[in-house]
Amino acid sequence: MQTKGRSRHFIYTDWILIETQFDPEQLHSKETVFTIGNGYLGTRGSFEEGYPHGLPATFIHGVYDDVPVVYTELVNCPDWLPLVVIVNGDRFRLDQGEILRYERQLDLRHGLLSRALRWRSPSGNIIDISFERFASLADPHVLALRCNVTPVDFDALIELQASINGYPENQGFNHWEELDQGKTNQEIWLQRRTRNSRIELGMAAKVTILGTKASLQVNTAPGYPTLSTTFLAKAQQTVTVEKLVTVFTSREIETPVPAAQEKLTHLPDYATLLKAHKQAWDEVWQQSDILIEGDSTATFAVRYNLFQLLIAASRDDDKVSIPAKTLSGFGYRGHIFWDTEIFMQPLFLFTQPAIARNLLSYRWHTLNGARRKAVHYGYKGAMFAWESADTGDEVTPRWSIGSDFYGEDVRIWCRDREIHINADIPYAVWNYWQATGDDDWMQKCGAETILDAAIFWGSRVEFNSEQDRYEIRGVIGADEYHEFVHNNAFTNRMAQWHLEKAIVVYDWLANKFPERAKELEQKLKLTPEERSHWQDIIAKILFFYDPSTELIEQCEGFFQLEDINLANYEPRDRSMQPILGIDKTNKSQVLKQPDVLMLLYLMRESADFPYNEKALQTNWDYYAPRTDITYGSSLGPAVQAILASDLGKSTEAYEQFMRALMVDLEDNRGNTNDGIHGASAGGIWQAVIFGFGGIQITENGPVANPHLPPGWTRLKFKLHWRGKWHDFDLHQGQVAQDITRQLESLQLSLSPDPPNSHSQASEHQTSPPASPASPAPSSSPLPPPHNPNIQGFIFDLDGVLTDTAELHYLGWQKLADEEGIPFNREANEALRGVSRRASLMLILRDRPYSEAQIEEMMERKNRYYVELLQKMTPEDLLPGAIALLDELRQAGIKIGIGSGSKNARPVLERLGIMDKVDAIADGYSVQEPKPAPDLFLYAAKQLGIEPEQSVVVEDAAAGVEAALAAGMWAVGLGPVERVGAAHVVLPSLAGIKWADLREQLSNIYR
Repeated sequence: MQTKGRSRHFIYTDWILIETQFDPEQLHSKETVFTIGNGYLGTRGSFEEGYPHGLPATFIHGVYDDVPVVYTELVNCPDWLPLVVIVNGDRFRLDQGEILRYERQLDLRHGLLSRALRWRSPSGNIIDISFERFASLADPHVLALRCNVTPVDFDALIELQASINGYPENQGFNHWEELDQGKTNQEIWLQRRTRNSRIELGMAAKVTILGTKASLQVNTAPGYPTLSTTFLAKAQQTVTVEKLVTVFTSREIETPVPAAQEKLTHLPDYATLLKAHKQAWDEVWQQSDILIEGDSTATFAVRYNLFQLLIAASRDDDKVSIPAKTLSGFGYRGHIFWDTEIFMQPLFLFTQPAIARNLLSYRWHTLNGARRKAVHYGYKGAMFAWESADTGDEVTPRWSIGSDFYGEDVRIWCRDREIHINADIPYAVWNYWQATGDDDWMQKCGAETILDAAIFWGSRVEFNSEQDRYEIRGVIGADEYHEFVHNNAFTNRMAQWHLEKAIVVYDWLANKFPERAKELEQKLKLTPEERSHWQDIIAKILFFYDPSTELIEQCEGFFQLEDINLANYEPRDRSMQPILGIDKTNKSQVLKQPDVLMLLYLMRESADFPYNEKALQTNWDYYAPRTDITYGSSLGPAVQAILASDLGKSTEAYEQFMRALMVDLEDNRGNTNDGIHGASAGGIWQAVIFGFGGIQITENGPVANPHLPPGWTRLKFKLHWRGKWHDFDLHQGQVAQDITRQLESLQLSLSPDPPNSHSQASEHQTSPPASPASPAPSSSPLPPPHNPNIQGFIFDLDGVLTDTAELHYLGWQKLADEEGIPFNREANEALRGVSRRASLMLILRDRPYSEAQIEEMMERKNRYYVELLQKMTPEDLLPGAIALLDELRQAGIKIGIGSGSKNARPVLERLGIMDKVDAIADGYSVQEPKPAPDLFLYAAKQLGIEPEQSVVVEDAAAGVEAALAAGMWAVGLGPVERVGAAHVVLPSLAGIKWADLREQLSNIYR
């Protein structure tokens, strides 16, 4: 389904963003929106041919350099995109000539950016030009670009120039020193080094021309090495140029230029790189996708926000983190805030836990910077920077220089006073440990992070002897409109929570890893007195709230500030601070973003004080109307959406959710040009999962209590918790659900030999009578299900509905031939119903191969298989398949597919039977393959029927075993020696009628 985006010339499909018109006024914000990346780098969506005043940028994680006033910033790296097209002397550019047709697409599923145009040159010639680019997710050091050029109505002399631009700027400042550049074997390369941080970069590029004969020339103009070619193209002749680029820095390898040259020399072609890239994205989405049905805008926009976070997170480097504006823009100079731990981290924690660990390891690696900050301010322990870069030292600018030449510079106090980040980071560390049980990382990195940050609080609090209470004075809370307050509720409670958990971690470490505990005691100067001090602070820290109403005072004296009715200032197009002025805003009860409500949200999961339903309702009623949610902070709407959902305010929850969801796609704050709102994107994930999905984490894992927005008919996602995946498929009006645990309990209840009852089950077990069609052996492991009331059929694909088994065989045979391994059809029989890896292991036997080689061979075989799939048609359905499917549908029987293949959907589409299928369980649906029953149980769940009402049709022993383990009827296709454990064994589906099958199953039941 397609929906139109508001005023941005956008169309949204489930996976693709389509821009239908070029608007120069939105140039910079669209460059942000069309950012691509791979976790190592991000490239803004600027045009290959360039555009006046464009802001092209490629940011590489960890490549920072010093700059006046703002300390340090993420460096704009050499531009790999430049590709100039000159047609009969006219250079293609969108600010000249006439755009006759324009379309730009961002394919989220495969991380692919493309653009197609029809352009009339100033000379009147019409030409079709298309571009496609990707940053490889399969190999982060590889970038690829392809351009097709077709003269429409004339013969053309075309010149192409593919370059590396060695003069990138950070809005007027060039961080790079020229070192060297050159050419080798029709390849160009560039060597640069940052001026102060001395990070070296090597970039290499090569070009391939397809569709005509053309020779390449090399031009090594200083700082702009270029590969160019000139050729004649006739009308309607398409010529393709493919540009491959490799990039390394001295952060990951000592000699970046040779590394880039070496990799470039051995790269396969564009098409092969693209296939590997798409496969890598398929695997990422398998874990992180969210499916929404009933709201086409949300379907796409949620995926878009997830995509922007997934391309900004490093998969390999644990010394970097995600900047507030990701790797998509110049905003905040690439600095890292609490945004990462509190807003972005949960997505990775529950879908990509290895990345979550990397993000937290960055904080551990930069502890020395936090310690230096603490010393500077006269405190102990680690005092985390409000804005952090590569070392962990504070890099928040001291002053903000306004655009008004005569205006006053504004002092930025966050660096000195916004200290709640010192508890926010340990909060994320604790949650990672709870969700993963990763004791090894915790004892190595997490414990030190929590304990050293806790030492800071011990030195930062002040004791008020008159009140016998501890205070934290002179701070900025989560609400940044109030810049010098005492005893901010968010800060004080988070510090208290932090110290509570620090004691737990201290005791755990001493008990389980005593040597590491002693090491940290010496390193951090941890003493029994310090621990006692923590306990005293926990017991006596100030927190202003009314126990009778549970209304929390945001900070000392907040209720005495002037009350402001925000409705009196509507309509407006900016935040309240510039309207009221800094001084008046400080003295008013107006909030930039949730503060007390943010505290309640963070305490919500564990139901820690002060969170409870009454407190949430009371504080919502007071603080929500006073929060500048429209133009204050972009961090607020998603949080308020979750809490509004908790309170049953579905209309308001959805309104705030959409405000967060479209912040960049609709540029509703007018600052998307600075980069993606990363915290808002992370908040979107939390709003969907914890808000609308109602996920609560219990001792046994996540459980859903869904309250979907009106119109949402389905919400499907999966969560990783304690080493296991939990699947959720939620619908309107649905009660609490966790499919994974339901499957487990279902298996247990259906098992003929449940735990603790083996002897009793064995006493009463009997073998089923022989099938009239083909007698099954009397050693069938399970009795028939208790009820012959069949409501659904679940068909395997391979060897049942179509002979994809033949395609698998051909794929394996090609691979075996290439590797010189004996393989034939007889050997292939052993692979029926076996996973790809297990099949490869059977083929390889005891031949020595590395894990990398095994992964490559699995990918190669799958590539061959997918290529063969493209040739399938409905004629490839096996005899009897269509007739039986049609008869079952006429009889009101539901039909599901239960195939372990990750290619099940494209197979069904090629066969033309998608409209005959009610549910699909494929290789993406469950973790455990056949002979585990999970796949068939999942299919039955999707069909809405009980296992005993299901018939599985299988051609593999593992599939029959899985059906029986699920407590389902099993029909086996093939020889008795392979599928004889089934209740009914048939040679094929040819001539099989539902009435005959039903009679056979009834006879078995009787």
